[in-house]
Amino acid sequence: MKILLLGSGGREHALGRALAADPAVDLHAVPGNPGLAALATLHAADANSPTAMVELATSIGADLVVVGPEAPLVAGVADALREAGFDTFGPGREAAVLEGSKAFAKDVMAAAGVPTADARVCETAEEAAAALDAFGAPYVVKNDGLAAGKGVVVTDDRDAALAHAAECGRVVIEDFLDGPEVSLFAICDGERAVPLLPAQDYKRVGDGDAGPNTGGMGAYCPLDWTDAGLVDEVMATVVDPTLAEMRRRGTPFVGLLYAGLALTSRGLRVVEFNVRFGDPETQAVLSLLKTPLAGVLRAAARGELDAVGVLDWHDGAAVVVVEAAEGYPGTPTTGTPIVLPGDEDDAYTLQAGTRLDGDQLVSSGGRVLGVVGRGATVDEARARAYALLGGVTMEGGFHRTDIGIPH
Repeated sequence: MKILLLGSGGREHALGRALAADPAVDLHAVPGNPGLAALATLHAADANSPTAMVELATSIGADLVVVGPEAPLVAGVADALREAGFDTFGPGREAAVLEGSKAFAKDVMAAAGVPTADARVCETAEEAAAALDAFGAPYVVKNDGLAAGKGVVVTDDRDAALAHAAECGRVVIEDFLDGPEVSLFAICDGERAVPLLPAQDYKRVGDGDAGPNTGGMGAYCPLDWTDAGLVDEVMATVVDPTLAEMRRRGTPFVGLLYAGLALTSRGLRVVEFNVRFGDPETQAVLSLLKTPLAGVLRAAARGELDAVGVLDWHDGAAVVVVEAAEGYPGTPTTGTPIVLPGDEDDAYTLQAGTRLDGDQLVSSGGRVLGVVGRGATVDEARARAYALLGGVTMEGGFHRTDIGIPH
């Protein structure tokens, strides 16, 4: 099976690793990264261009196209590929607005009866101020559009909340949700969905959840502390109703629905939807997947998930720790040389913000690496991830030291 994977981050390296584990897969990636180069044939093209992606998929004879990042989804790349006859895993432009607009997602959840925080959409400073006063502190202000995982501010500082609203323009201001957060991915074919393992990620930049939000500094799974029925509850109250509402609107959702959840004192609530595999949880979750991923994604693209059944998982746990560049989540230092330790069976490095400068691997973004450890327990997986991370050389790089400890 010839698969074309779109994207260049740690998520795509994790996807590529899972896809390429199937000996029947001939993997191609655009634009890819130096880590993916060992797994796939890389192509230089604009992954956000529907025309360019149809041309590339045609030229290589792709059997399946997997769209990794959100930007090409919102640009309508999946629509163009499907119209050209390619099996495509990823929602169309209209369905991708579930992530592209927080206000749209709130509207869908309201229509579907999905539990989420009360919210107001604000476009002026006056509206934002009124909403902040109505909900009170802690203040939750979300950029309505795409913001690379950094569009949310949660703060007790009203002035900081107002400043973020002014910077973003159109925002969603909502009630604060207490309790731990959990991420659940569901592979969807427009009518049905198959859940992956729940995971927990770490959004704040510093230990103990200190500092500003980031795109994610690490994650782990499974979550032994959650109720045994959590996945069934999420599927019944969140995923299935959302898929039904999207079908009712004439925009069936085919792809990966990411539900960010808060387990509050008042019950389960949706924090946000994303429409693609999310980093860094993907890096942990896919490391434990035993069922070949390629067949599952192709079944979803064809509307045939009913033939897949329940997924198989490896025993044990996985932890991923992000190594970030100096300056992240602000303006990161790039071009820093990187030296990686050798991968092991139960500990390996995934590349995200990297590129080659000649033969030298260097940093090219804020979140540079994801170091994955696997073990019989979360503690064992955590120890292996940090042990391998200790062999990484990158001047100015930093990471949290508490990934894998529930928070």
